Amino acid sequence: MATSADRSRPNILITGTPGTGKSVTSGEVASACDMKHIDIGQVAKEHNLHTEYDEEYSCPVLDEDRVIDELEEEVSQGGVVVEYHGCSFFPERWFDIVFVTRTDNTILYNRLEARGYNGKKLTDNVQCEIFQTILEEARESYDENIVHELQSDTPEQLVSNVERITQWVQAWISNR
Repeated sequence: MATSADRSRPNILITGTPGTGKSVTSGEVASACDMKHIDIGQVAKEHNLHTEYDEEYSCPVLDEDRVIDELEEEVSQGGVVVEYHGCSFFPERWFDIVFVTRTDNTILYNRLEARGYNGKKLTDNVQCEIFQTILEEARESYDENIVHELQSDTPEQLVSNVERITQWVQAWISNR
């Protein structure tokens, strides 16, 4: 696989608890930077990359190894923005930078409730955010120097986050 030094465009991972703004941020960044947006959930659905269905959380369980196999060649080319609510299974070599979207717990609760989350699924996701589970996972999985937190409570913060990432991409390309 090509390394960061071999690619002409960076690879970005945007991760975070469901409801923290990953999808909107990822799509906006990909569009602004002329990069490919890869939504892991969508890829898994399109290519049937699940091992089973989790009745308790009402969602399919991702086959992480098959996801890696499916995307390896595409990611090696560079110029992708990958989005998913977990990050530890991705190879560290894939990403030049990792952004973890964060949201105030009350705002997150309301967002998830509006999506139809309830019971254990709602509680567990809010607790995940309270305990910074995804942020800690990112810090444990990648060099801490490439892991950055993005607060994503308001539309203004979303715009600011997209601008920040876009500026980073431009600087990365300029330094090639």
